[in-house]
Amino acid sequence: MAARQPRPVLLLPMGVSVVLLVTFSSLMPSSEAYDPLDPNGNITIKWDVLQWTPDGYVAVVSLYNYQQYRHIQAPGWKLGWVWAKKEVIWAMNGGQATEQGDCSKFKSNIPHCCKKNPEVVDLLPGTPYNMQIANCCKGGVLNSWAQDPANSVASFQVSVGQAGTTNKTVRVPRNFTLKSPGPGYTCGNAKLVRPTKFFSQDGRRTTQAHMTWNVTCTYSQMAAQKSPTCCVSLSSFYNDTIVNCPTCSCGCQSNKPESCIEGNSPHLASVVNTHDKDSLAPLVQCTSHMCPIRVHWHVKVNYKEYWRVKITVTNFNYRMNYTQWNLVTQHPSFDNLTTIFSFNYKSLNPYGVINDTAMLWGIKYYNDLLMTAGPDGNVQSELLFRKHPKTFTFEKGWAFPRRIYFNGDNCVMPPPDAYPWLPNASSRVMSSLLLPFIAIWTTLTFLMVYA
Repeated sequence: MAARQPRPVLLLPMGVSVVLLVTFSSLMPSSEAYDPLDPNGNITIKWDVLQWTPDGYVAVVSLYNYQQYRHIQAPGWKLGWVWAKKEVIWAMNGGQATEQGDCSKFKSNIPHCCKKNPEVVDLLPGTPYNMQIANCCKGGVLNSWAQDPANSVASFQVSVGQAGTTNKTVRVPRNFTLKSPGPGYTCGNAKLVRPTKFFSQDGRRTTQAHMTWNVTCTYSQMAAQKSPTCCVSLSSFYNDTIVNCPTCSCGCQSNKPESCIEGNSPHLASVVNTHDKDSLAPLVQCTSHMCPIRVHWHVKVNYKEYWRVKITVTNFNYRMNYTQWNLVTQHPSFDNLTTIFSFNYKSLNPYGVINDTAMLWGIKYYNDLLMTAGPDGNVQSELLFRKHPKTFTFEKGWAFPRRIYFNGDNCVMPPPDAYPWLPNASSRVMSSLLLPFIAIWTTLTFLMVYA
């Protein structure tokens, strides 16, 4: 029997492979639950049983946002679960179930919620004090750990009935879900942990919960939405080319009139005012990229020992103001950042010793609110970097960011071969392409003369 011939294998040159890898990775945002820039980021739900009642218990449920830069904005979080037995919610403080369910079997004392799978939301600011507890009543807004740690916790109190009254008879709920307010988070199983300890105000006495269980929820951009939500455009002082966001970065214009709206349309105001404001889908301005958010990185000035960048964030969404917005930018020069104007800054250091990742956000009461699409729908800042003699260069797109996140979502970058190049780069490229032809022409001339 003849030996089977091996199939031919197409081998790409190393340079081509690297270019293809970088190009596709920049065009396809990361969507895994694991975030390399925030590897330990998650939202942890802590359920503390603090008191036994005749038919159940009273617990405080807290949501801790341990994500560095990803937050939940209005209309806020929604937490759900499935009871293990036939539990009911007698009463709540600091939160409320969205539906009461069928409580018809109760004749006098009617529970707050009888659903097998309740969903709970935060109460609004201004709720009467007798309905509040600590860390409640923010309308479901849950800020990120790095940006606003004081407001990265939310809590509510729940009185549970028909649940058992000892550590051995209480059953842990299952199938936890967290919406923000749409999909995006995947929650694991509840795990019993050591009971939480509480300290008195003077720090001299410690009490503890009867039982505590934790649930960890992680975020996936693909689970949150099928399309990206932001894109990046580039420009520089040394090249007149403006590299726009890749076409159809967040979707393409369709023939449906409601897919987008022209910014100069005479019917703009009426469409925005009459559009379904309760919908979570963005109403965007018609553009080639169709993204709600565009981040523009402009290499502005070259000094002897410094170089300056201008960042502009533009909102193309007519339906949403972005409160507590933030950017995460990756560039090796953040290790040499000297001054930043009109933005807050925090180094993230996801790799421990390499300082190449920065978190930027607005200054409170100045530009921490990114308004809806229109003349006021943008924020901007400038960054001043010191040149590092061993690494600094304007060649081969080095001055542009490696990746950018807006509100925790990875933005679509232009392909590397589209970056603005130095003026003499084109001549170098052309020369390199002409060299083989010059060599062939010289060889033919030599053969014709001496043939």
